[in-house]
Amino acid sequence: MQPERPRSAERHRATHTLAGTNLERAGDYNQRVTLQAIRVNGQLTRVDLAKLTGLTTPAIANITNRLLEENLIVEVGRLRGKRGQPAMRLAINPDGCFSIGVNIDRDHVTVVALDFLGNVRARMVEEVDFALPDAVIAFSRKAIQAMRKSRKFPLERVIGIGVALPDDLGRIALPHRPNSYGVWSTVDVSRLFAEVLPVPVFAENDAAAAAIGELQFGHGMRSPSFFYLLISAALGGGLVIDGTYFRGADGRSGEIGFLPLKSRRTNARSLQEAVSLSALYEALAAAGHRVSRPDQLSELKAGGQAVVEDWVDAAADFLTEPFLAVSCLVNPKAIFIGGRLPWALVDRLADRLNDRLRKLAGEVPAIAPVLRAAMAADAPAIGAAILPFNERLLPSRAALMKA
Repeated sequence: MQPERPRSAERHRATHTLAGTNLERAGDYNQRVTLQAIRVNGQLTRVDLAKLTGLTTPAIANITNRLLEENLIVEVGRLRGKRGQPAMRLAINPDGCFSIGVNIDRDHVTVVALDFLGNVRARMVEEVDFALPDAVIAFSRKAIQAMRKSRKFPLERVIGIGVALPDDLGRIALPHRPNSYGVWSTVDVSRLFAEVLPVPVFAENDAAAAAIGELQFGHGMRSPSFFYLLISAALGGGLVIDGTYFRGADGRSGEIGFLPLKSRRTNARSLQEAVSLSALYEALAAAGHRVSRPDQLSELKAGGQAVVEDWVDAAADFLTEPFLAVSCLVNPKAIFIGGRLPWALVDRLADRLNDRLRKLAGEVPAIAPVLRAAMAADAPAIGAAILPFNERLLPSRAALMKA
C-alpha cells in the first residue's frame, strides 16, 4: 500500500503545473500576438489582423491604436481596388525600437544593434583570444559609442542589452586557454553590463541565443521545430519545439558538444574536441598552417585546404549518429548549422551529412534534413539582441502564463 501523499505536496504540485492568466496579462499577450502578425506577414489591414489573430475588430482597433501611439507600427497607405472605404495598411516601424546584442566567446567579441525587423543596423567585432571581463566591457562601451556617433539608430530607442556566451566559458579547457580565463566562472554578466547603458540586461547561453534568433528571424519562422548546431570555438546546440525554445530540466538541453566520442580518426574524447573551430585550428597547426580567424580559412593553399577537407569529412562522420538520434528522439523539421564556420564549409558539411543520413533512411521512421542556418556567423549576437524583444514585445508562453 502506497503511503498517503501530504496534502501540502499535492497543492504545491497543482500550483506548479497549472497556471492561469488575468485580464491585464491577456491584453498584453494579445498586443504581442498582433505585433508579431504584422512583423511576420508584412503590411496588413485591421481586417487582416482580426482574421489572423481571431480577435474582434474593436479589440484590434484598440491594440493597433496603442501600437501607433508607441511608434512600434506605422500606417503605410490605403489598400485600394476593392469596394467601400479603402482600408489602411499597417507595418512595423523600422525605427520603432532597437536592441543591443553581445556575443562573448573564446576567440572574439561581437556587438550588434538590431531593429525589430531583424536588420543589423550596426556591427563591430574584435577578434581576440580569451578576452577577460574588463576587456569585454571596454570593447562593448567603445562599440556602442561608435554606433551612437554613426547615427544609424537613436540610442534612446534601445530597449535592452542581450548577452550570449557559453555556459562553461571559464571552465572548458580549450587549447591555449590561460588560467586567468577561469574568472568568467565567477562573473555576474547582467551586473557586468548594467553600467554600459541604463537599460535592462538579459544573459543567455550562446547556442540557445542562436536558436532563438533562428526561430524569430530565420528559418524558424517557417519551420518551428528544429535543432540548431552552433560551431564556434567549441560546439553547442539548441532545441526548438513548436516555436518554443526547450531548455530541459536543468537548462542544459542541446549540449551536443559533451557527447563522448570514440573513433579511430581522432584522439578526442568529446564531440566538441573534434568538431569545433578550435579543433580545426589545431589540426591545421599540426600540419604547419597557422590560422586564428575563420576568414583566414579561405586563404589557405592546397596543403591547408586538404586539412580542412579532411576535417569536414571527419566532422560529418562524427555528427551522423548524434543527428540520427535527434531525428528519432525529437523528430524536428530540420537541423540547422550555424556559427563562425564559413558558409562554404557549412554547406559542404551539410551535404556530406545528408549523404550519410540518406543511406540510413530505411532504418528509421524519419530523418531531418541538414541545412545551413539563416542566422550564421553573428547568430549568437543577433539572438542575444532578440532577448529584450522577447521580454517586451514578442508572444511566448511565459508572456501569457502567470505561474
